[in-house]
Amino acid sequence: MVLNNEALISSRETARVYKIDNMAVKVFKKSHPVSEVLNEALNSARVEETGVNIPKLIEISKIEEEWAITTEFVEGKTIAKLMEENPDDTHKYIEMMVDLQMDINQRRCPLLNRMKEKLTRQIQSVSEIDDAVKYELLTRLESMPKHVKLCHGDFNPSNIIISNDKVFILDWVHATQGNASADVARTYLLLALESIERAEDYMDTFCKKSGTDKRYVQRWLPIVAAAQLTKQRPEEKEVLLKWADVVEYQ
Repeated sequence: MVLNNEALISSRETARVYKIDNMAVKVFKKSHPVSEVLNEALNSARVEETGVNIPKLIEISKIEEEWAITTEFVEGKTIAKLMEENPDDTHKYIEMMVDLQMDINQRRCPLLNRMKEKLTRQIQSVSEIDDAVKYELLTRLESMPKHVKLCHGDFNPSNIIISNDKVFILDWVHATQGNASADVARTYLLLALESIERAEDYMDTFCKKSGTDKRYVQRWLPIVAAAQLTKQRPEEKEVLLKWADVVEYQ
């Protein structure tokens, strides 16, 4: 397989994505752990088996000493792009996202990693918060109900593509089985980093449609904010540290 800059469609910290024929080839940097590449492919395969509409996994390979995951290429626009082009329709897209996330959370994928275990590891590894705050966060996490619902882990407008009459959900590297409200809290956080108005609309819409107490979702916010600090993004640090304070949201 020959890769060139003309075929490059996106570039990220850890990988580059190329369009080759009707395939998307995600090529990881040499420094990216092989275990994480294989785990991402395995997550995608397991999620695909649940019936969620995702780009089909084609192969895992090595291209010039770099590992790559090849999936089908989906032609269309992300919800992020559609929101940008049609700001008056933002709430309509928020409702669509909520419906999609609720559908995902109704599914089961018992071989995925457990969310609570992953969040525990992330919080323990964060250097920006002190031990007392970590203790409070971990105590709160342990007290939360143990669920086994399919959770995306990075559900945001950029990971949803609308292609004709179909919707595809991308990027399942962070998928776990766990509590749906934690997954929604993370989506709220990701939206709030761009627009607090959209984030509030999202949480309100989810809670109304699902019959979930908003305060319950909010109790997850310090936990997911602390976990997000492991991404080491300087532009997010101040906001995340504020949210990671263990307080009762009103």
